Order: sequence, then structure tokens, then C-alpha cells
Amino acid sequence: MNTKNLVENVPPATEPLDKFFAVIPAGGVGTRLWPLSRAAAPKFLHDLTGSGSTLIRATYDRLVPLSGERVLLVTGDAHREAVCRQLPEIADENLVLETEPKDSGAAIGLAAAILFTRDPDTIMGSFAADQVISPVGKFQDAVREAIYTAATGKIVTIGIKPTHASTGFGYILTGEPLNIAGAPSAHAVVKFVEKPSQAVAEEYLASGEYNWNAGMFVAPVSLMLHHLKANEPLLYEGLMEIARAWDTPERVIVKNRVWPTLPKIAIDYAVAEPAADAGDVAVIPGDFSWDDVGDFAAIARLSSAKENNNVKVIGEGARVFTEDSTGIVVTDTKRVIALIGIQDVVVVDTPDALLVTTRAHSQLVKRAVDGLKANGDIDVL
Repeated sequence: MNTKNLVENVPPATEPLDKFFAVIPAGGVGTRLWPLSRAAAPKFLHDLTGSGSTLIRATYDRLVPLSGERVLLVTGDAHREAVCRQLPEIADENLVLETEPKDSGAAIGLAAAILFTRDPDTIMGSFAADQVISPVGKFQDAVREAIYTAATGKIVTIGIKPTHASTGFGYILTGEPLNIAGAPSAHAVVKFVEKPSQAVAEEYLASGEYNWNAGMFVAPVSLMLHHLKANEPLLYEGLMEIARAWDTPERVIVKNRVWPTLPKIAIDYAVAEPAADAGDVAVIPGDFSWDDVGDFAAIARLSSAKENNNVKVIGEGARVFTEDSTGIVVTDTKRVIALIGIQDVVVVDTPDALLVTTRAHSQLVKRAVDGLKANGDIDVL
């Protein structure tokens, strides 16, 4: 008798969904959205689409039906007050505050380590706080499939079906179907590939074998930490030291001592890519629209704001006059803004900084931030 097969066919004692814990990394400044997004008020704290909800609030709201109160949030220490104001539901022990940026490897790795010390059987799902997703129901369906797939011992990424040959995203090469109960669309991942050239991106799109890498991961915390330990042992040891002290009175002391010593590395390099090489990664192709709101052209595309004579206007009480113009105006002042005879313009008006560009050049806003930093004008960054 093959007892191994009998063991494998025994239904799990706990429903995988009951072991799910959502993690929201809320980091990054969003320099291509300056001067609206800044170090002290990054893009996830803003309502960038005119929906009435900030990006971080919308992220939380679409995860809660899956996780309930099991939500852990990782963000910068400087954002504590704003985050707690927008998400008062987050318990103090589930609010992880970084004393300095250490990239996604440390942020997501610490979340995994904390959850592991509490319950080694936890399945975590990491979803960035600054993405726009719709419809929410299809996103939640994909996450459920990812949870069932993760329960079989996989790190699962939710890929996005490409709508065009983008050179701004990494890609995932999809392999064979995995035939997992509860996850009919699960496939193996052959490999992750970096942001391609235009010609290569067009090849990827034409092949139908690639998905965009949206940075969404669902995995058993034990498997995440297994690969982290194998590939970044120093990072792993530091994160576990913090995690062991997390639910004790020593939390802050240990975190403040260890965190600055941790190496900086993205979770893709520390875990996802080596795990894919080991055959431990799966993908759920997401049948929903997704955008990381990377620039003002994205805001113009995604905004639900009404147009004022072919110009989208975002900002409560905005005072904008337009004639023979197109584009977008984002303002948090009461200053009158008049656009006459100008096409595809982007105007962002704040009390201490004004940006004027075009949609075609919106990806270059980061250069202004770099230039201001080089000149020492950090008060507006």
C-alpha cells in the first residue's frame, strides 16, 4: 500500500482561506508623481483617481473580505500618523514601521517572519498599497485561487495579462497548468524576466505566454523564509531576530538596533527568482485591470473626474478655466488656473511647487526630483 498517496489525499484539517493573512507594503515616494507625491506624503496616501478613496484605503477594502482583520501593514515611521488616520482598523501589533527604507526584501521578509513566529502554517499575501484594480470581484477570485495554490507548497504570483507591449514592467514566463483543486487557472512559472526592450516586449505579447509581474505574492510563510534563508542568510537572521521580539516589550529596541544593519534587496531577487529556478513558483493570470499609477498620464487615464471642456480636473474646490485645451489638472490650492490653447497638458499645483508638463513627458518628472535634490532644494521633496 502506498501510504504516501494516502497522506497526500487527506483533506487539510484547516481550510486554506482560514490561514490567509494579508500584508500591505506601503513604501516608495512615487517620484514621477511629484509634487503631489512626496517623501512625507507618498502616492498611496492620496486619492489619485477621484474615486473618493485613497490608494491605501482601497487596497485594504478589497483585501478585508478575504482576510477579515488579519491584515499586517509595513510602512515608513514618518507615515504612522497618516496611515493610522486612514486605516484605524490596523492593530498596533500589525503595524510595522520602518525606521529607514530597506527595499521590499526586508519589508515583506519581516512580515513573513512575524507571521511565522505567530503561526508557522500561515499563508501570507503581499499586495502593494499604490495600485488601482478593477473589478474587485475578479481580483478577489484570483487571490482565492492563489491561496489554494499556495496551500500545495508554492509561492504564487498573480500575473496581469498584457494589454500592450510595455517596456515598463517585468514579465513572467508561464509554464504548464498545475491542475489544482480550487485553482483552475494555476500554472507553473518558468522564470521571471526583467523589463524588456520594445522589440522583445512585442515578442512577449505576441507569444501569449507572458504575464506582467505586478509584484503580488501569496505563499506559505515557511516557504518564503526557506528561500530567504538560502539566498540572503544575513537578511534572514536579522529579520528573525526582530520577529522573535515583535510580540514582546523588546520590539522597538530590537527593531531599532537590527533594522539599520539589514542589506537592501528586492523580494524578487531575494526570493521569487531563485524560487522559480527551483520550481517552487506558480502564477494565477489575473483577469482584471491593473495599474500601478506610475505617472500623471496614468492618473489622466484612470481618473473618474468629470472633464471641464476636455480637461480632467482633480481637486476639491478646484478653480480651473479652460478653452481649446486638453489634459489634466491636479490641484490642492484655491489658485485660479487658466488653460488656453494648450494640448495634452499636465498641471499639478500645490502650495509650494508647480509642475507643468505634457502626458508624453510625464515619465520624465523624476528628473525634476533628481535635479532639485542635486541643488539642495529638499524642502519641496
